[in-house]
Amino acid sequence: MLCERRGFRFRSSARMLAALVFILLCVQPGHGQTCTEGFAYDRGSRQCLDVDECRSMPDVCRGDMRCVNQNGGYLCLPRNLYNQPFRPETPALPEPLYPDTSLGFPEPFVPDPAGSVEASYPRVRSTAQCILGYSPAEDGSCHDIDECETNTHHCNPTQVCINTEGGYTCSCVEGYWLIGGQCQDIDECRYGYCQQLCANVPGSYSCSCNTGFLLNTDSRTCQDVDECEEEPCSHGCLNSYGSFMCNCDEGFELAVDGITCKDLNECEFSDFLCQHNCANTPGSFYCLCPPGYYVFEDGRSCEDINECDTGNNTCTTEQVCFNFQGGYTCLDPLQCQPPYIEVGDNQCMCSAENPACRDQPFTILYRHMDLSPGRAVPADIFQMQATTRYPGAFYIFQIKSGNDGREFYMRQTSNVSATLVLSRPISGPREVVLDLEMVTVNNVINFRGSSIIRVTIFVAEHKF
Repeated sequence: MLCERRGFRFRSSARMLAALVFILLCVQPGHGQTCTEGFAYDRGSRQCLDVDECRSMPDVCRGDMRCVNQNGGYLCLPRNLYNQPFRPETPALPEPLYPDTSLGFPEPFVPDPAGSVEASYPRVRSTAQCILGYSPAEDGSCHDIDECETNTHHCNPTQVCINTEGGYTCSCVEGYWLIGGQCQDIDECRYGYCQQLCANVPGSYSCSCNTGFLLNTDSRTCQDVDECEEEPCSHGCLNSYGSFMCNCDEGFELAVDGITCKDLNECEFSDFLCQHNCANTPGSFYCLCPPGYYVFEDGRSCEDINECDTGNNTCTTEQVCFNFQGGYTCLDPLQCQPPYIEVGDNQCMCSAENPACRDQPFTILYRHMDLSPGRAVPADIFQMQATTRYPGAFYIFQIKSGNDGREFYMRQTSNVSATLVLSRPISGPREVVLDLEMVTVNNVINFRGSSIIRVTIFVAEHKF
């Protein structure tokens, strides 16, 4: 029983010649002899002889292809490939054949007389005319022509030649695309290749970042720079996306450069920051008070120092210390001028039995008070009233002396009382002595007399 033959046809194109022969093993019955695909066992010679598929298989090659018998197979080749008919040698015994590697054949199999079977492939031994894109080699094979190397291509000057098997391809380098046969630059910036700033260059592009950002290793994206790590600010630093902001400690303000801090002069903000004077210090301030005052707990207002209570005065033991706003005075013991005699606490009396007292006030009472110059007017500052009332008598209250500047007046509040009123703003420091007179009139007994309250007013220098 003969082994079933299988022939394969191969076609060629304008650029590449491809030939492929598949050798399959088959088992020949009889005498235990086995032949490879493409051979038949001859009982007369007891050998495996080549089968001529070109004769035994009608129309094995179709179209404009020519069948060429090979040892163990056949080839379908174009008729114009060879100048003369191909005459393969047919040896009595199959000999090891080596394929034409330019045609892509695998290594052959050689039948082993001991019984093992190896495939065997034919080779083309004649000089071939190669198709377009190939050139003949000394071993009879066809080698690819590198049109790019030999400069035989027809690519546009703006294009790049890429060699292929049997031909070449015209393409563009990276960064260009083919439009109308010309390689034109791709404007990568139009397609958002860069996260922030983009500069297009021929065939490429360059990314950069805004101030405050750093280009990442991918050369496209940007990351925020923490400027505060370099301590650019003289005081404090606050990082922000793409920038930073300096801040200053309390009592300082940011300079025009936005980085350094300068002292804030709080004393220039307002005249009311301190009750008296303001002293600026780096980053802060403190308030000052005039002599006779101390800075209160709030750190801004001034309080009078009571030198009489603290003992910080120069009064003798015979004198009386009298404190007023911003200072003090030492009062000498009361000495009544004749014809007055001392009758009690700060009071002098002129007796009616003494003829020298006839036209003098009956009593003089001494009082002391202090007054701030910033007091709003009109202001009630002192009150006087009759301590003894007589039937049928009425009382008249008036300022007898000391009111040269007309800053005061008396307002009678009842039949027996009146109030001293500050009617105009008064400035200090100064000392004002007012004689406030109360005149008693009794028409029933035809009596007229008077009493004096001598008020010494210490006007302070400051309004606090």
